[in-house]
Amino acid sequence: MKFMVLVKASEETEAGVLPTEQELTAMGKFNEELVKAGVLLAAEGLHPSSKGVRLKYTNEGTSVIDGPFAETKELLAGFWILDVKSREEAVEWLKRAPFEDAEIEIRQVFAPEDFGEAYTPELREAEERMRQQSAEQHGR
Repeated sequence: MKFMVLVKASEETEAGVLPTEQELTAMGKFNEELVKAGVLLAAEGLHPSSKGVRLKYTNEGTSVIDGPFAETKELLAGFWILDVKSREEAVEWLKRAPFEDAEIEIRQVFAPEDFGEAYTPELREAEERMRQQSAEQHGR
């Protein structure tokens, strides 16, 4: 099962403070362990919210709101997507992440079977076609 690990932003990440070489090295080693174990599907850091934008959808239309956004504790600084056997396995992996002062959140990613009968065979086939097309477009 897949889990998304959301790395919460901090005042430093929102200020655009980049990790040190030591921090990047430690994170690279951790990511390498995830790859060797075959559980890492994706991992990326995010620029500060000042470079981001939000779209808000209402019945009246869509509004676009430029960053930065308030409430740093609600913002994200990065993510991993892991393919592991359980939430507990994800937690065990993330206990080893080289953070000293950070907060993360682990959320399970929906799988097709989670949607029940609403996710018809036709919808599954269409989704699979789009995934294959996207993978081909990006050389995966």
